[in-house]
Amino acid sequence: MDARNTVADTAGRHGREITLRGLALGAVITVAFMAANVYMGLKTGMTFSSSIPAALLSMGALRFVGGGILENNIVQTQASAAGTLCNVILVLPGLVLIGTWHGFPFWETSLVCLVGGWLGVAFSIPLRRALVTGSNLPYPEGIAAAEVLRAGHTEEGRGGLSTLLAAAAGSGIVAFLTNGLRVLADGVLTAFSVGGAAFSIGSGFSLALIGVGYLVGIGACLALLTGVVIAWGFLVPLLTAFGSSAGSNPGEAAQAVWSGQVRLVGAGIIAVGGFWTVAALARPILASIKAAASAAGRPARDLPRQERDLPILWVGLGALALSVPLAGLFLRFSVEAGLGGVAAVGVTAACVLFCLVFGAAMAAVCGYLAGLLGSSTSPISGIGILAAMVGAIAVPLVLGTTASPDLQRFGMAAVLLAASVVVTASSIANDNLQDLKTGQLVDATPWRQQAVLLLGVAVGSLVIVPLLSLLYSAYGFVGALPRPDMDPREALAVPQAALVTQITQGIVHATLPWPMLLLGGLIGLAAVWLEVRLKRRGFSFPALTVGIGMYLPLSVEMTIGLGGLLGFLCERALRRRDPSALEPSRRRGVLIASGLLVGESFVGVGLAAIDAATGRTGSLSLASAMGGSTALWLGLAVFALGLGAIASALMRPHTN
Repeated sequence: MDARNTVADTAGRHGREITLRGLALGAVITVAFMAANVYMGLKTGMTFSSSIPAALLSMGALRFVGGGILENNIVQTQASAAGTLCNVILVLPGLVLIGTWHGFPFWETSLVCLVGGWLGVAFSIPLRRALVTGSNLPYPEGIAAAEVLRAGHTEEGRGGLSTLLAAAAGSGIVAFLTNGLRVLADGVLTAFSVGGAAFSIGSGFSLALIGVGYLVGIGACLALLTGVVIAWGFLVPLLTAFGSSAGSNPGEAAQAVWSGQVRLVGAGIIAVGGFWTVAALARPILASIKAAASAAGRPARDLPRQERDLPILWVGLGALALSVPLAGLFLRFSVEAGLGGVAAVGVTAACVLFCLVFGAAMAAVCGYLAGLLGSSTSPISGIGILAAMVGAIAVPLVLGTTASPDLQRFGMAAVLLAASVVVTASSIANDNLQDLKTGQLVDATPWRQQAVLLLGVAVGSLVIVPLLSLLYSAYGFVGALPRPDMDPREALAVPQAALVTQITQGIVHATLPWPMLLLGGLIGLAAVWLEVRLKRRGFSFPALTVGIGMYLPLSVEMTIGLGGLLGFLCERALRRRDPSALEPSRRRGVLIASGLLVGESFVGVGLAAIDAATGRTGSLSLASAMGGSTALWLGLAVFALGLGAIASALMRPHTN
């Protein structure tokens, strides 16, 4: 059968792929999920994959007009950019934290996202044949999205949409009562001291974070909780007992030691885990590129429709062409900082080269990890930290060892800007290969998916700046408030950006407490050894996640860990009672978890819009009418009811 007959046959069985209505719907979903992810990422440092909920929304919207599985796949591919493009927030807010930016300038921020995202698509296309169609990588989220798409043409699929929307409604109501009216507490956190050592324990009451824990899985959650135990069970007590903070308020002492020292130990673990990942994947990545280059030499007409990528020559020329606006971005950035012509050109060339070379390597690593771990659990945070560390170490080589304080500050800003491009490219490469796996399973055309992902990146890059500006204006960031009258307790944590900035400043100013990083390196080596040993026995224990568990806020980590534990216990009980119900329960769990994330995130963005319009935070708060203990007990009760409802849904018997 020739290619034209294959296309006609597919169109007859599954309908068209790219349609105007599908592109419009994909753009709308991209905007909606971009808002949810930006809010959740700035608040907790965690984002979620939007592919599955986008597929469900697409099926619900297009089923009345005869939308087929391929059209729905195109919509979820386009909208998936929302779940990954916003990973730029893992680094870019650092420019605000160091005072270089006092907000998010539209064109500069959009250009970082657009160029970085398009480079990510270009970097990942040569890897498709070897990493997707020619490998046995599991691609958990890609396979799950394909199952959802297939189910969308059955009654089970319609029920799945109802499940997701019900979970989103419940989570949204709880979030409104918690963060809007504030009649429910958002968590419990207490601290105490024993012999001068400060201890802090607690947990949040966020249903969205329970969903994150379920999606991450028990292996990553155990690694996360291992980091919690090391940080809060050992390092914080030891450092407070023998440090200058001994004798002060236990809660304040614990937080100060954690933010100033312990998080750097986590960064050391992440650095070791990241370099280990790069070394372990060097051979398969090189083999993938070689196989892709060999396949690209065949004429497109000789390839079946399911094997056609965007022409590799166009991809290469496009990647080179993107270096032009990238150079313009860094050149303008350098000139505005006061650098002369030759110096500005030198810095620009170094930054562009770094983005292309280091970005391509990290995009390949993330693409491979997408197949191993899935998009949601790929260590994009570690990529940002590695990029910032390598860039900061190179600053003295580019600007000289006797640079003035202003020049050093510019060097830090340039590193953060370049690292933002690398993180964006890596995230989109990660997402593209996951989407292409979904497309392979539903018989889609690769080049069409790649083209609409480019469109999704373009839409997202225009939307992300107003969202960032809205949230920054409404809440501010910890350490950078836009107005002096704002409540610092309401500020968004931006944990990864804060850590990346701290590391960059420490390296450039030669003030980084290297003993903390070296300790993290040693713990990272032990974690890598444990990861390798457990992997041989079939257990997942990602070393990078141990480091992540040391720099996310305690309330966030504990809630995520509780979500993973809940999913594990329910699955274990089902395996004993009715093994045939495991897979339906897992699919239902993915839908519930996605709904929990969507509901709380949408409410958060809506509340931010209200606060920005009124000019004050907590504008809907009724907290003054309630006692703190009442809100705490009500919050705990509602949280417990939510956990019970989730467990009940996961344990529901499977009906054929």
